[in-house]
Amino acid sequence: MPDTFYFALEVTVNGLMAGVMYALVALGFVLIFKASGIFNFAQGVMALFAAMTFVGIQNGQIPFAHLINAILGTNIHYFGWKLHSILAIVLTVVVMILLAWAVQRFIFRYLVGQEPIILFMATIGLAYLLEGVADLMWGADIKKVDVCLAEGTCLPQGINAAIDEATFNLFGYGFFIDNLDITATIVAAILVAALVAFSQYTKQGRAMRAVADDHQAALSVGVSLNYIWILVWSVAGFVALVAGLMWGAKSGVQFSLSLIALKALPVLMLGGFTSIPGAIVGGLIIGMGEKLFEFFIGSAIGGATENWFAYVLALIFLVFRPQGLFGEKIIERV
Repeated sequence: MPDTFYFALEVTVNGLMAGVMYALVALGFVLIFKASGIFNFAQGVMALFAAMTFVGIQNGQIPFAHLINAILGTNIHYFGWKLHSILAIVLTVVVMILLAWAVQRFIFRYLVGQEPIILFMATIGLAYLLEGVADLMWGADIKKVDVCLAEGTCLPQGINAAIDEATFNLFGYGFFIDNLDITATIVAAILVAALVAFSQYTKQGRAMRAVADDHQAALSVGVSLNYIWILVWSVAGFVALVAGLMWGAKSGVQFSLSLIALKALPVLMLGGFTSIPGAIVGGLIIGMGEKLFEFFIGSAIGGATENWFAYVLALIFLVFRPQGLFGEKIIERV
């Protein structure tokens, strides 16, 4: 077969891997929107905040060290320890749960019943607030995520060798697929399966779906909206942590990481704002589509099509199927 075919196949596979990374961010949007009707513009910043918190906890960095030093005239920055990745992840999850409680307790508790645009503007304010708090807590320098993701050593050596052989020497053609992308795909598959199982087979998951279907009906059978919304924001925070670690391992933890939320918007428009499978399928379509479009057509029209292809595709979907592939069609009776 010609080299062009293998190159296109490699581009397709890498596009699917990139789509998984987009879908990880989109999942957080879907979870919050489905349960509360809030479009959380701060989801990308939550991924940034979670990744920075993980790195800070793992490296033993003192939170608000720069502020403390400025006030007290000291020069302290680190506690002097380095935690294992698993322990740092657990502690970061605790921080994200506390953040979920604070968001519900001090912000959205007072906005119940407000118009969607008010709730959306509140999430924009939350995004800038979290960016500022993250800067004060951990500093604005670029940080490295020190976990096994970047090197692909999360998997046993035998599996790593099999992956290397399968991906780099297919029919004698040298493929290049980052081990991080393979790991992200595996983690995303496990995460999606866990979320589906949680929503389908646990009491809390069924309560979340009840709240998503009808708030008043859920209240009438004794479901606590405050508890469910804290739970939803906590789960979304965990998803943000996973996405932040994946993207942080790929490009470093820096404030531009918060912009990945913008790439998740076309994913949501394609898959639907209320569908977990839709977020995955939409991410795969966007990832594969932008890579193949750049490969086949990009050079003929000046290149750099990956910057706008996803948004053009999303615009087309908004015109012809505004609810997305898996979204529920809204019928208004007048």
